[in-house]
Amino acid sequence: MSNIVIIGTQWGDEGKGKIVDLLAEFADIVVRFQGGNNAGHTMVVNGEQFISHLVPSGILQQKTCMIGNGVVVDPAVLVKEIEYLIARGIPVGPDNLKISEKAHVIMPYHKAVDLARETMKGDKKIGTTGRGIGPSYEDKATRIGIRFADLIDPEIFAEKLHSVLDEKNFYLKHYLSSETSDAAAIIEEYSDYAKRLADYISDISFELHEAVKAGKQVLFEGAQGTHLDIDHGTYPFVTSSNTVAGNACCGSGLGPKDITGVIGVVKAYTTRVGSGPFPSELFDDIGDRIQKKGAEFGATTGRKRRCGWLDTVILCNAVRLNGLTGLAVTKLDVLGGLDKISICTGYEYNGKILKEFPASLKVLSACRPVYETLPGWSEDISGLRDISALPMNTKNYLKRIEELAEVPIQIVSVGPGREETIVINNPFN
Repeated sequence: MSNIVIIGTQWGDEGKGKIVDLLAEFADIVVRFQGGNNAGHTMVVNGEQFISHLVPSGILQQKTCMIGNGVVVDPAVLVKEIEYLIARGIPVGPDNLKISEKAHVIMPYHKAVDLARETMKGDKKIGTTGRGIGPSYEDKATRIGIRFADLIDPEIFAEKLHSVLDEKNFYLKHYLSSETSDAAAIIEEYSDYAKRLADYISDISFELHEAVKAGKQVLFEGAQGTHLDIDHGTYPFVTSSNTVAGNACCGSGLGPKDITGVIGVVKAYTTRVGSGPFPSELFDDIGDRIQKKGAEFGATTGRKRRCGWLDTVILCNAVRLNGLTGLAVTKLDVLGGLDKISICTGYEYNGKILKEFPASLKVLSACRPVYETLPGWSEDISGLRDISALPMNTKNYLKRIEELAEVPIQIVSVGPGREETIVINNPFN
């Protein structure tokens, strides 16, 4: 029996959706354990593209999918996503999609606060998606949030809403100069969501415990990436939840003794959406080439991603923080056609070489990447399905990643399709 966590090692957008979709074939249950609809997973199956924001990628494999207590859920987005998947021929219902009764609900005032704050900050904005994720986690921490267990109880829902709405409206009107929310309108709208989603709500922790006890295999689907973690990322340019593997337990209600492996997804180069430091970012023709060839646009925001060489300082940081047992390298095919490929192996700061990722953004912003350069390859590798068939320079690039990370590569993605993958060692075997 194997229970595997999939996490991103960079700043998100590493291709976790494809890896989860691939490995879901061998799992019985797929669990999302943090974040909200600020995440987006893109999967290509038989030439068709599917994008999910809340529903775990395993739904395409018709696995039991669970949204854990660590996720903050916009019910409007979830209902729309369920309808989208059904319209695309993917069956979704209470029998194969379950929502934790302890998951927090994103409210209209969360989105209003999120957008108004970013507008007020102007050039100093964080770069949030404006979907209310941060403000929802704030209410969770201050113990005024509304959970799905509350949503489906009309009396409790109305009571909790009225207890917080005056404060939210005062803040929106008098500090953020934004429109306020109306309690009656919210109750009417969210009562409909409660009816539509009531049958999906469950005790995820208990169900996972029973499933593992029965020998079922579980795949935990992370969102965003390690360096967007609220504690361990490039704070404050981070998301509002813990994205590291340890949160798979906290965000689902399953104990750590039941986790058997952690796979870190690393793009063959590095990308980042929005603001924040990025030492290996490229501002030349190569960066533009990678961005275009890799179709580097955010699945959730549509924003162009910043592109740079692979940064193994952040990769090694992710190895330590997540206790990685294996790597999945994605978008290796995008680097094809380059004469030379660089790998950032350290940062130069005030005449010293740093191998560890600095916490201070002032220090990080002043760091300059230290590169190793390897010969590239011109061959098209997208049709290859065996690691031995890769060009020698491609294999040398992968070998160097393994050496620097000190973690074996188990999966290599050579194209967007599910079948365009080389599986060296299946973590579920």
